[in-house]
Amino acid sequence: MENEVRVFIADDHDVVRKGLRYSIEEDSQMKVIGEAANGEAALTMIRQMRPDVVVLDINMPKLDGLGVARELRKQGDETNIVFLTLHADEDLFRAAIELGCRGYLLKDSATQEIVAGLRAAVAGQMYISSALAAKLVRSNAPSPVPLKGAFSTNLTPTERNILRLIAEGKSSKEIGEELSIHYRTVENHRTNICRKLGIEGANALLRYALQNKSGL
Repeated sequence: MENEVRVFIADDHDVVRKGLRYSIEEDSQMKVIGEAANGEAALTMIRQMRPDVVVLDINMPKLDGLGVARELRKQGDETNIVFLTLHADEDLFRAAIELGCRGYLLKDSATQEIVAGLRAAVAGQMYISSALAAKLVRSNAPSPVPLKGAFSTNLTPTERNILRLIAEGKSSKEIGEELSIHYRTVENHRTNICRKLGIEGANALLRYALQNKSGL
């Protein structure tokens, strides 16, 4: 298929790999071309297969996900990397960012957010699990990044409601369940909201939602 995104998955849990493959291949433009259960095997297969995006579990036997990423970067391999982790650990997150990752997903929401994360990665953008992003924004409390324009009155009531739920740190799946809509419909709403507000990236949307929470 033209413009097909070739994905490689490395995780030591078979159930996790199967769940991710199923979610990824629901998207007709994405194909999982290989899997590995440990870091050493992943590194060898990534070198051979040259995928567009690599999904790496941070905690794997033989060589962890960060180790795989370091080896790839040492060789000048700039393959897009999306990390998976069980814990919202800020030190691990910073290490992943230093390695130039494009995504950082918590495993409990990975099957719901993986497609959005992969899409962001191939577009050269960053994607972070909603729950982790909320924690980082609140704990670090950086100076607000200027956004284009004030709160837009062009947003629909549903979009305003989704923004409010984003500000509460809820994932697309949780928002979908609360609003009785499919999580991918929520992702589409996120894209439309960003377009209307003139902002880019999952973090920017969360930051905007938090800064404007009182107006939602």
